Amino acid sequence: MGGLTAAGRAALRVSAGEFLRPAGERLQHGREDAEAFRAGWLDEGALRREVLEADGTWLPALWDAGRDRSARRARLPVPARAVLLVDGLFLLGRGLPAELTVHLALSAGALARRGTPAWQLPAFSAYELGVRPGEVCDVRSRPARWCNSSRVTL
Repeated sequence: MGGLTAAGRAALRVSAGEFLRPAGERLQHGREDAEAFRAGWLDEGALRREVLEADGTWLPALWDAGRDRSARRARLPVPARAVLLVDGLFLLGRGLPAELTVHLALSAGALARRGTPAWQLPAFSAYELGVRPGEVCDVRSRPARWCNSSRVTL
């Protein structure tokens, strides 16, 4: 993010993991339901309302999934010329507003090696087949390319 700052642009980072639904909603189909994990855990409406379509302010976090309670974060003003960076799983294919999308592609084997639980792997496969993120994104990369460099260039 140093490049953005050096260019006089504030970088605002939001993790979609901070906009998950409460556990009672996420887990209503069981703790290991891959389809619910892929399509239902994210509170897409809140992410849109509080971050992506908010006028002049943004909310860095809505829900603390670990404690299953409100993150209790205050709304912040959006600085002039700011760049909003949103990271998270399964974001493409939802029609979320974005000027540039990046998909970091991992094979099922790489996901397993990185510790992704076996019950979640079908969600990643369904996402690849249904959304085709490698085709709908603006930039597609493999994380190893990014992890071996101290600077990311698009």
